[in-house]
Amino acid sequence: MVYRVGAKDIIQNQKASKLAAHEHTDSGEYGMAASAIKEATDAGRLVLEEGGNAADAIIAIQLALAVVEGMNTGIGAGGFLVYYDSERDETKVLHGHSSAPEAVTPDLYVDEAGNMPPFDDRSIDAKSVGVPGIMRTLELAYNRYGSLPLERLIEPAIQLAENDYRVNFLWERTIDLFKDRMSDETKKLYVPNGTPLKEGDMVKQPELAKTLKLIRDKGFDCVYEGEIADAIINTVQEHGGLMTKEDLKGYKADVYEPLWSSYKEFDLAFPAPPNGGGFAVAQMLKMLEAFELKQYPPHSWEKYHIIAEAMRLTLADRHTYIGDPKFINIPLEGLMNPDYITERGKLIQLDRRMEKVHGGNPWKYQSGEKSERPYVESHQEGFETTHFTAVDRWGNVAACTSSIERIFGSGITVPGYGFLLNNDMTDFTPEPGTVNEPNSNKFAVSSKTPTIVFHEGKPFFTLGSPGAETIVASVLQVLLNVLEYEMDLEEAIQERRIYNTADLSIEWQDGINEEAMAKLKELGYHSDQSFKSVTADDRLGDIQAILIDPETGRLYGAADYPRPGEAEGVKQPPENSDK
Repeated sequence: MVYRVGAKDIIQNQKASKLAAHEHTDSGEYGMAASAIKEATDAGRLVLEEGGNAADAIIAIQLALAVVEGMNTGIGAGGFLVYYDSERDETKVLHGHSSAPEAVTPDLYVDEAGNMPPFDDRSIDAKSVGVPGIMRTLELAYNRYGSLPLERLIEPAIQLAENDYRVNFLWERTIDLFKDRMSDETKKLYVPNGTPLKEGDMVKQPELAKTLKLIRDKGFDCVYEGEIADAIINTVQEHGGLMTKEDLKGYKADVYEPLWSSYKEFDLAFPAPPNGGGFAVAQMLKMLEAFELKQYPPHSWEKYHIIAEAMRLTLADRHTYIGDPKFINIPLEGLMNPDYITERGKLIQLDRRMEKVHGGNPWKYQSGEKSERPYVESHQEGFETTHFTAVDRWGNVAACTSSIERIFGSGITVPGYGFLLNNDMTDFTPEPGTVNEPNSNKFAVSSKTPTIVFHEGKPFFTLGSPGAETIVASVLQVLLNVLEYEMDLEEAIQERRIYNTADLSIEWQDGINEEAMAKLKELGYHSDQSFKSVTADDRLGDIQAILIDPETGRLYGAADYPRPGEAEGVKQPPENSDK
């Protein structure tokens, strides 16, 4: 049986309202912003209320997050922004992922004895610091799409840094769990005088305020040339890192075409490689389309089993074939070929679990020179990313995922400037010779998956999540909850989620029901919640999402609950009625 889904039915099921019981959700007629931290969402909403567009709002949110979620993102971050421009009726990906310094070689993480240090050791080494791209991404977004003065967009962040900010539960939890990752300079903010900050404490960040004022006065370029750039390079090199002034000066954010895919009557835009998250969700959706998941209840063992097996197949393909296309030939056409996806999907059986999974052979469905590289089953990534999104009254849509990779990034703060440096080089697979090996000026594969869904050519749904490779699991399952099961957005986000690697070295779930778990155990599953030892979040992912009624333009927003985020709608026409 083919189960039909419809945009109208999905919209009719939405019941978002700003009630005490639904503090993470909202609806609005004239704009919507959502992020993992309320104060950052406030910054975006206020921009929309003043007549700014989605690009203005996303810039304001990112800059505010640099202050209020600096352990996960900030001036030293990288990221991807997917943007729908309603005037041009076009969707673009603004690529601002951190790149490898020129001095990086494939043996970056191989010591003199030929050994590779564990992830936690690699991630707090200055050699893990990549050339940050998020400020160039904001600059590119502002130049292409921005409408309000930059001073207006950065002012909320400056105010948050200059004035007392009340520490929230996310700060307390991350500091408590991961204070050992901090350098002495970083501890000055988060563990002042040896005492970790607690929820309710008040904190000011004058050094970060100084940095933000420099950006306000001189533009984003000052992060890459000038005073801030000099401070970054001095800090990296004092800690033994590889980045140079030339690396920073030479960084350029780029505009790419999205990776397009479809699920039933919906079209989806994702970042393309070297982003690996978009490919993973796109392939899993096409594989799952044939299973008509709606025939299985949303809490059924069958649904979880089919999703888990599809995830294994896709992640095996990702680790076999996805890398920086400047360095390898990626058989993307073959990987997304319907016959190849059907071939892979036939490996999934309801009555058993696959014992061993490897990447398939997509080259059968695509011509070109193969890039023969050894298969690597999985490698660890940092979990603490952040996602945020905005939609304006004109129908422009912005979805951005940014990160300094691990919680507190490399652990290294730039003295006098108040922001952390990333450890994005650990997104590379440490083994030389692999498809995602480190190399000079190369982009590591990223799991960031900012997504825009379209129905009949109009934006319908946008979402994303933090969580390293679990991002693809979170985004996939919320997409299915909305597009397949037609759930209310808040319900779709609060549903339990699963994640497993291709090799089953990790099997996680964040609270699925006992009946389903019992059957899954019979099939050989051993899912647990050990993810809580490697992240400050108490569930898999932290989805931020906005749903758009394509007929009326009414917006429904929702923020997940592991972090103190909110979705906030604009209720009245903006002060400025022009774009």
